[in-house]
Amino acid sequence: MRKDIHPKVFKAKIRCHCGFEAVIESTKGAEINTEICAACHPFYTGKQRFVDTAGRIDRFRRKYAHLQTGAADAPQAKGQ
Repeated sequence: MRKDIHPKVFKAKIRCHCGFEAVIESTKGAEINTEICAACHPFYTGKQRFVDTAGRIDRFRRKYAHLQTGAADAPQAKGQ
């Protein structure tokens, strides 16, 4: 095998925003921070949780709020 072609391997500490921590081997660095992990991701936990980044969900709800309230006030179609 050729020398000096492999990346350096670190004992990395992985930290999630939910508080989960793990120690693994990684070539990325000694400390890795993540926003979501298997301990808090809805696919693995079975719980529905909105992961709101930069207020996207609130912005969407504000943008389309008039449609939700306007639907109840809309006149009924003729012939019914």
